[in-house]
Amino acid sequence: MVYERRHPDAPWITADAIAILESLLRKTDNGIEYGSGRSTIWFAKRTNSLVSIEGNAQWYARVSERLQREGVKNVDYRYVRTDRRLENCPGRQLYVIGDANLAPESLDYALVDGYYRDECILRAVELLRPGGILILDNSNWYIAHPTRSPGSAFGPASGLWSTFLSRVANWRVIWTSNGVSDTAIWFKSC
Repeated sequence: MVYERRHPDAPWITADAIAILESLLRKTDNGIEYGSGRSTIWFAKRTNSLVSIEGNAQWYARVSERLQREGVKNVDYRYVRTDRRLENCPGRQLYVIGDANLAPESLDYALVDGYYRDECILRAVELLRPGGILILDNSNWYIAHPTRSPGSAFGPASGLWSTFLSRVANWRVIWTSNGVSDTAIWFKSC
C-alpha cells in the first residue's frame, strides 16, 4: 500500500515486477492487456501500442476518461460486455480473443489481470513472439509457488492452468511477491 501511494501512476502489480518491466520494455514494443487500469497508461507511455480489453463498464469509462485527459493515443481500448457468472456468456469469447486481427506471435508483451485469466493466458501464449514477455498478476491465486502471500493456490487452479504450465514449462520465469500478492513474468522460448 505504501508503494502504491508513493507511486500513484504505477500498475497494481508488485514493485519488483514493475522494476523488471521498466528495464525490459522498449518504445517499439506492442502488447495486449486483459484488465485495464493504471497499467494501461503506464504501458502506453513506454511502448508503441497496446490493445486493452476491459469487461467492467464503470471501470472502462473511468480509464477512457483518463486516457483522453492525458492525450494517450496509442491504446486500442475495448469494452467487452460480459458476465463472469454465466458459463456461456456471449461476451466471453470476444473478451478472450481481444482482437481477432492479431496474428500469432505478433506481440512483444501481454499482461493478464482481468476476467477469464486461464483462457486469456493461453491466448496470450499464442500471441507472443519468441522472446516475448508474459505477465500474470495475482499469479499465486492460480499456480502453486512458495510464497508468503495469503490465498495462494496449492496446485493449478484448473485444468486450463495445468495446460498453461505445460506450454510454458521451458520458458524462463521470474516470480515476484510483495507479501500480499504475487506477479509472475515469463519469457517465451524461441
